[in-house]
Amino acid sequence: MSKSHVTTTINGEAAEFLCETQQTMLDVLRDVVGLTGSKEGCASGDCGACSILVDGTLVCSCLMLGVEAEGKSITTIEGIAQGDQLHPIQQKFLEHAALQCGFCTPGLIVATKALLDENPNPTEIEARYWLAGNLCRCTGYDKVIRAVMDAAAVMRGETV
Repeated sequence: MSKSHVTTTINGEAAEFLCETQQTMLDVLRDVVGLTGSKEGCASGDCGACSILVDGTLVCSCLMLGVEAEGKSITTIEGIAQGDQLHPIQQKFLEHAALQCGFCTPGLIVATKALLDENPNPTEIEARYWLAGNLCRCTGYDKVIRAVMDAAAVMRGETV
């Protein structure tokens, strides 16, 4: 089977890779590029564990083909922090213990980033609605929502 050459940007860095036309972006990220933060939970777009941003839009990477990344800007969980400095979303997830096993955490953080980029001042209902596509078996979501609301306040410059 022939491979396609893809030129893209991943986490702010120019990137090139070869992939088979049927390979998902999730498989490309994990197996070709070596970014293993995005997880495969369902392979059908139902759990959100593989969430990434594509040109700022939240996407389940298990539903996107790697070849579709051509010319796009991809952000994964590995691109959320600024070097050694955690993003406020990541910091609030830690402070609120909004993670347990951690499997869903990358997808939840990426989805939260997409939410707060679009709506810096969401209501709790809006945050719950936005994150409804991210399944978690461990946390019960309350700590996640508190982390999201606190991160939003910090990102707006409010004292929390």
